[in-house]
Formats: sequence, C-alpha cells, structure tokens
Amino acid sequence: MQHSDIWRAIDTLAAEHGLSPSGLARKAGLDPTSFNLSKRRTEDGRFRWPSTESLAKVLTATGAKLDDFTALVMGARALPDARPKGRSKIPLIGMAQAGGQGFFDDGGYPAGAGWDEVELPQTGDANAYALSISGDSMEPVYRAGDSIIVSPAAPVRVGDRVVARAADGAVMAKLLSRRTASRIELTSLNPAYPDLRFAAREIIWMHRIIWASQ
Repeated sequence: MQHSDIWRAIDTLAAEHGLSPSGLARKAGLDPTSFNLSKRRTEDGRFRWPSTESLAKVLTATGAKLDDFTALVMGARALPDARPKGRSKIPLIGMAQAGGQGFFDDGGYPAGAGWDEVELPQTGDANAYALSISGDSMEPVYRAGDSIIVSPAAPVRVGDRVVARAADGAVMAKLLSRRTASRIELTSLNPAYPDLRFAAREIIWMHRIIWASQ
C-alpha cells in the first residue's frame, strides 16, 4: 500500500459520487481543504496520510464499504456496483487554453466560466473534461481537431497517456514512462519533441486520457 494508492482511492470515491475531493471532504463533515493536493505533503515534502478518522467519516458519508475502498486502494478503477452517471455533455476548452489561469482548481478539476461544452461518449467520472487538440506536438497519436476525454478519477499507471500540469503552469499531454516517489518522466507523443523529466513536486496534477475522437 502506497501513499498514492490511498489518495487515488479517495479521488475515485469522490468522483463516483459526483464530487470533487473538497466536496467529498465537506460531505464527510471535514474541512473542505482536507483532501486538496497541497495537503498531501508537508512543506518539506514528506508524505501526509489521511487519518483513519477521516476515512471512517468518508465511508459513512458515502455509504461505501471498507471492502470497496480497499478494492480502490488495490487498483480497482471504480466501485464494484458503480454505474455511469449518464453525462453526455462534458466541459471543453482548447489544449492551448488549458495552461491559462482560472480553468482548473488546485486539484485539477474544471473550474471557472470559460469552459464550453461538447457532447461525447458517457463516462462514469462526474469530473471528466475534454480538451481540443491544436498544433502538431501530439502527432501522430492525436491531431489538430481531435478531442480527448480526461478523467481525474481514473488511476494513473506507467504506460498511460496522461494530461499533466507542471508547477510553471504548463499543461501537456504525454505518455507516463516512469514514476517514482521523487521523479516523473514523460515521453512525448510526437518524437520530434523532447521527453521531459520532473521532480515529483514539480507536477501539480496528472490525469489519465480515457478516450479520443479521431
């Protein structure tokens, strides 16, 4: 069991109930910032774990069983009895806009009023969003005009295609090629562009790409 497994399970549980992490904390009677990304490490970079009391309150508030939560910790992508939320309209902005201020909260969830909407296949993640591709930096995998659906709730593993936001505000679509407690390596989808290496603290959030219109 790793630090990232616990937090991924909390994020997935929130998404299964149509909530952001802060919304889940509020529903559980906790401080709304309890599950923010900034609270998952101390100022000196050490891991901060949720308390068993916080987890108990979350399970009570959502009606989830401990076995269900454990399954999420162990890598399940959704609750065993989860059903799609039936969304067909998903928030959409251009990839070039995504690095701007005001489009995401600190957890990487869509925020603000600058989003458009697009009708795309249903997803069980109530916080899923879409990005419209421009330019050639993601060819030949994604081309200008394609739309990708990104799921904040989906577990991220090495080998997944992801959208990541760096501490300098840059938002990029890459392949997660290596991930350790201290380092993250992202491979460019277009071989003409360089691969990137970051200290783990330099990546603010990273979400998995689950679908693309091509």
